[in-house]
Amino acid sequence: MSAVEHGFKAEVQQLLNLMIHSVYSDREVFLRELISNAADALDKARFLGLTRSDLIESAHESPAIRITVDAEAKTLTIEDDGIGMTEEEVIDNLGTIAKSGTRAFLEAAREAGAEAPELIGQFGLGFYSAFMVAHEVVVETRSALPEGTPVRWKSGGEGTYTLEEGSRGERGTAITLHLREDAAEFAEDHRVSATVRRHSNFLPWPIFVGDEQANSGKALWVEPPSQVTEEEANAFYKSVATDWSDPARRIHVSVDSPLQYSALLFVPRNRPYDLFHADARRGPKLYARRVLIEENAQGVLPEWLRFVRGVVDSEDIPLNVSREMVQKTPVVRKIGEALTKRILKDLNRWAEAPEPEPEPEPEPAEGEEPALPPPPPATYDDFWRNFGMLLKEGYYHERSAWGDQLLPLMRFNAMSHSDGSALMSLADYRGAMPPAQDTIWYFTAESREAALASPHLEAFRKRGWDVLLLTDPVDEWLVSVLDAYEGVPLKSVSRGELELDDDDEEAGERADLSEFAPWVKELLGDRVKDVRESSRLTDSAVVLVDDDDGMSANMERLLRQSQTDASGFKVQRILELNPRHALIRNLSDLRAQGQEEAAADLARMLYDDALLLEGTVTEPAAMGRRLQELLVKASKAALS
Repeated sequence: MSAVEHGFKAEVQQLLNLMIHSVYSDREVFLRELISNAADALDKARFLGLTRSDLIESAHESPAIRITVDAEAKTLTIEDDGIGMTEEEVIDNLGTIAKSGTRAFLEAAREAGAEAPELIGQFGLGFYSAFMVAHEVVVETRSALPEGTPVRWKSGGEGTYTLEEGSRGERGTAITLHLREDAAEFAEDHRVSATVRRHSNFLPWPIFVGDEQANSGKALWVEPPSQVTEEEANAFYKSVATDWSDPARRIHVSVDSPLQYSALLFVPRNRPYDLFHADARRGPKLYARRVLIEENAQGVLPEWLRFVRGVVDSEDIPLNVSREMVQKTPVVRKIGEALTKRILKDLNRWAEAPEPEPEPEPEPAEGEEPALPPPPPATYDDFWRNFGMLLKEGYYHERSAWGDQLLPLMRFNAMSHSDGSALMSLADYRGAMPPAQDTIWYFTAESREAALASPHLEAFRKRGWDVLLLTDPVDEWLVSVLDAYEGVPLKSVSRGELELDDDDEEAGERADLSEFAPWVKELLGDRVKDVRESSRLTDSAVVLVDDDDGMSANMERLLRQSQTDASGFKVQRILELNPRHALIRNLSDLRAQGQEEAAADLARMLYDDALLLEGTVTEPAAMGRRLQELLVKASKAALS
């Protein structure tokens, strides 16, 4: 037949412009789309070959996808020996963008009661991605059906195409792209091979670029977990996570119903350097039938699981609009929820398991150098130190959905563990509580060392009660929503007035603060909200505590660190006095004896002393002047 010009059956130019400039953000995906279509064609041929013996034979012994480039002519050709197309199919599939040959094939197969192969593309839209890089596209195709004749299709994407008799002698399709000047890079073997490895590396059909196979073909995540060796999994993790270390944990998932998906996910052994960088790329690689859709699919797992690395693949992801938009679909959302549940289940299993014993080092054979010992097994405590703050973040944001699974995972440093090497769960804390204790106590601070040095812990240390030491910035938000555990309230040792029984039979002398405390409050003015007697101090003279309803000092510190202008973050706190301390007794006696001026100079320093004890001096120059004045008076008194 002679060449005949046809008009497209849709507003092709408008749709092409929308797709080229809006739907795809990375134009190299054109190659992914065309390769996916070629894989579909091979799948169709294999499927029909099971029931028909009259199909035209392939020209090659081993079916494959073959890509050739011509740098001088600036062309790229993708060829397959799959099912091919008849003239009618060419018009239907390439004449209307909304038409999907794959969808029609699946529907026909299902109507016939056959079990159709899993096919990738939506041929209409994917095919036209070629015009992102080509000013002209030529398709040479021949159907595998015996009545099929060769067909040649050509278009510049301007709203028309020409159709004529082709010259292809074997079944299959060859698509030749005449590349634009700004896309000449795709006429280089190394550029095409790199793109194949990135987007289509795990398709089951071999993909040759020139004479070299560019894809690996083995997708570990669709293999039965029992058939994936530790070495294979570790090597795969290092390639997808760009990490030198073996992973700490592997989670291999394969689900057939109600959604079909597979996943091979990993927990890193070490914290990635960019874990808390706002612009870091995160999320697993998202595949549809082993075709890469998104390098970092942030919408699959929640943000607080951003440490998880790996691959997610599904047969049910819809591809009828754009493979870069599928993350927002209900299917992906449901897969993400199921994977989140599975990850938390695995972490809980890990958290409850006994600590693994390190493997003995093998004895070297005579004359051999000793081998390097393997790294010690990763422990759950190691995981928690690296990523626990993210799970706390998850509890704060999504406690209604995942709180029951997240709470048992939480681990905390505690005052009883002097070296900080062991961590304590809330269940551990509750189980160790003595009968007299009815509250889970915690203290938020900048570091474990700062917390242990704080006067706030004195009464608890004396009683032998544990205090959870919360040193992550997220802890302030965590305790704002975690107010009880299994009916036991959580309270801060630094907030409010503690109601602790005074069980010290040998208390000794104590000052009467009924008049002294109000007098100190008057001296300090609005620097403190109140001055009162303390039940939390045993050794120190003073301590500053947070009001029941006010902002904590630790939260004030965090807000100051995060703001250039922190003038609005000034919290009035309560100064507590220890009536048994010699300094408080002496000052109270000085005032009672009428030496108010001498007592006042020292009493003003009580506030400075409290700030020094907790390491939150905000006006060091003013404090230094007050201290110098006090030292001058003390030195004069010593000379007289």
